[in-house]
Amino acid sequence: MKQSDRGAHDVGAADKARQNASRAVWLKQLHQWHWISSALCLLAMFLFAITGITLNHATQIEAKPTVTRQKATVPAPVVAQLAAYAQKHDGANAPLPGIAGRWLTQQWSINAGERPAEWSVEEVYLPLPKAGGDAWVRIGLEDGAAEYEVTDRGWISWLNDVHKGRNTGVAWNWFIDIFAGLCVVFCLTGLLILKFHAVKRPLTWPMVGLGILIPCGIALLFIH
Repeated sequence: MKQSDRGAHDVGAADKARQNASRAVWLKQLHQWHWISSALCLLAMFLFAITGITLNHATQIEAKPTVTRQKATVPAPVVAQLAAYAQKHDGANAPLPGIAGRWLTQQWSINAGERPAEWSVEEVYLPLPKAGGDAWVRIGLEDGAAEYEVTDRGWISWLNDVHKGRNTGVAWNWFIDIFAGLCVVFCLTGLLILKFHAVKRPLTWPMVGLGILIPCGIALLFIH
């Protein structure tokens, strides 16, 4: 081999070695991001997959709601303050005054917080929606009669509401957003890893294509 040919060969080999080293670094990083995102998503992904099935068959899964009702009499000072408050907020939505919120906590362990109640001069109605059920409190402003009703639709309904983020609070809504972001990282890193291995796996891109065409085809043909 001539000296010039040997030099060109050495340069080419060095370039290829650098490319392989760079490829190995990127692949290592992708694998790391992929397994970390998959580990963080594991339980939530399992939960959302199962509840996706239950939501898809919601009409076929019977729910037997359990309704619990409790009654009590609100102390006169609390009723007086509620009546005065109702005069200012008749027909509006506004949170309960502090004294009424404390009474609900002591009586039924209800944390009314800043939930808006529906006010009229006759009564105040406080909706308390929750995941997997419903609840409400009604207080009559003439006689101080209070009624508390709780509806529990079962754990499947609870899981379905958790899936949708319905009446689950700010913390869970934030978790869903973060979980969705991690799923995006998981999918993108998986796609890039497929790209790195596609040369040795001829079925890679046909399978990716099927993964795109099947849901798109079903959506276009059967969703109206």
